[in-house]
Amino acid sequence: MQTTRMAIRWMLALSLCCGLHLTHAQKGKEAPNYAVILPTDTEKDIIRKAANVVPSPRQLRWQQYELTAFFHFGINTFTEREWGTGKEDPALFNPTALDARQWVQAAKDAGFKLVILTAKHHDGFCLWPTATTQHSVKSSPWKGGNGDVVREVAEACKDLGVKFGIYLSPWDRNAAVYGTDAYNDFFVDQLTELLTQYGTIDEVWFDGANGEGPNGKKQVYDFNRWYGHIRKLQPGAVIAIMGPDVRWVGTETGYGRETEWSVVPANNLDQGAIAEGSQTSIAFKPTGDMRGSDLGSRSKIRNATGLVWYPAETDVSIRPGWFYHSKEDDKVKTPEKLLDIYYSSVGRNGVLLLNLPPDKRGLLHEVDVANLKEWRRLISATFKTNLLQGSKIESANGKWSKALLDDKYNTYWTTNGSDTTATITFSLKSPQTFDVLLLQENITVGQRIENFVLEYKEGGAWKKITEGTTVGYKRLLRFDPVTAREVRLRILSSRLNPTLAAIGVYKRADSARK
Repeated sequence: MQTTRMAIRWMLALSLCCGLHLTHAQKGKEAPNYAVILPTDTEKDIIRKAANVVPSPRQLRWQQYELTAFFHFGINTFTEREWGTGKEDPALFNPTALDARQWVQAAKDAGFKLVILTAKHHDGFCLWPTATTQHSVKSSPWKGGNGDVVREVAEACKDLGVKFGIYLSPWDRNAAVYGTDAYNDFFVDQLTELLTQYGTIDEVWFDGANGEGPNGKKQVYDFNRWYGHIRKLQPGAVIAIMGPDVRWVGTETGYGRETEWSVVPANNLDQGAIAEGSQTSIAFKPTGDMRGSDLGSRSKIRNATGLVWYPAETDVSIRPGWFYHSKEDDKVKTPEKLLDIYYSSVGRNGVLLLNLPPDKRGLLHEVDVANLKEWRRLISATFKTNLLQGSKIESANGKWSKALLDDKYNTYWTTNGSDTTATITFSLKSPQTFDVLLLQENITVGQRIENFVLEYKEGGAWKKITEGTTVGYKRLLRFDPVTAREVRLRILSSRLNPTLAAIGVYKRADSARK
């Protein structure tokens, strides 16, 4: 066993140092979502490694959801608080018309592919009849103590074809063992119940809240143990935000960075840690600056000791608060505001996590549902017709141009040889008016594009419409309407050969409020 482990370490180090490609059998059928930077690596070596880091299968699947929803629901819904104390009487929890199918259907109709339920918030009140504590729905009057919110949401998701995730707060203001070693066992028991009794779990969401428990002590969370347990019981689940798969974008506004790299430095990445863990996907939380305005540019990765695919989740609530408050019924985000958030999250290489808090009835409020419906109409109407379809494509140093407009993500355009710049020209059949640009890199090859500009031809001269830096899984840019018959995209800088799975220009739909 020791000889085998040493051989694996030697082979991994050799591949990282010399750039050799491991066979599928050697690397477990997956390309690694990390790269170790060696002291001997030049800047060119580092850029090459960064360009070849790709998402794990679970990360790619998560990115392709684009829209995920949060359901903040629990004892706080009935106390009108955001953070509970852990001393609430379970008798307060008594929704009069709880309908999890209504929640999931509204989310699905709005385009959400996955929903996450707050199975336990900081107050420690559990929305399933756990064996770990009496502070749960089994001690409430709802359904005579025989209810299970987690099951109802999980079954609604299964019936409606929506993925299901759970939020389990590490901080527990009710558990007497919080602040002791026994709490980590307690937490693993709760995880086990949630990950074995409700079917497939696609995302497990942890936040970093760590306050005092009822004994006045703070807990040392055994995150690595929890990660391993999740990998064992639900290997397909992404672990966010205090986790190895998905990072927090850094604000709760719904707005991501203008320049969003999914490949970022991981200062705790080393050959030993990888060899002891998974060889293709790390199982520990990367450390480093994950909150700055620039996370993965050349200046940031130049001095890194490791790189990892660590994409951003952009979270925001449809209301000012995360839990439902009746006084906020007139403060629900408008469809237009939600649309601006969409362009600034999904359109900036992120996944949008939008919170939709059920009310005391156990229903999504009518205003929230109506605004979601109009928001979805605006998105669908805008992106219904790609005005580049049917155009003649020219790319002197590119290949596979047809892939740009075939609506297939697994096909892509790229450049010949080692070219890192390119120009792609589209000649439309007739002049078209548009005000949105869509770009998608094929991130299964890597995230590479660093700068681009979109131009149109007017009177024989090319004029700039808009420009950007990173693309990633999806980039959306809005601009003043332009009418043109000839359009071109110029890729000005890229890490190795750029790739594009899709390009489109669109005309924004008018709001129904106008």
